[in-house]
Formats: sequence, structure tokens, C-alpha cells
Amino acid sequence: MSSADSIEAPIYAGLVEEHGDVLAEVRRVAEEVLREADRAIDFGAVRTGAAVR
Repeated sequence: MSSADSIEAPIYAGLVEEHGDVLAEVRRVAEEVLREADRAIDFGAVRTGAAVR
């Protein structure tokens, strides 16, 4: 959060200071889960196998 943001949203800035930036953490975890899911569910082999038939 920039200093301009904290001036415009002092309540949010206070919450971030108390509890951390929960929204940023959720965004980071969601991106990590998407990367893990992408690795776990690789449909590339299915498409390649269907093309060979």
C-alpha cells in the first residue's frame, strides 16, 4: 500500500497495520494454488494421446 493510499483510506491502512495485508496474502495463495493445480492436472498427455489414435 502506498502512502497516498493510506491517506485516502486510513481505516484500511490501520487494518493492514494491525493484521497484515490479508487481500495481498489471499491473492498470493490463490496464485500459488492455481500454479499447483496447473502442474497436477496436466491434460497435455490426454490431448497428445487422442491425436495419436
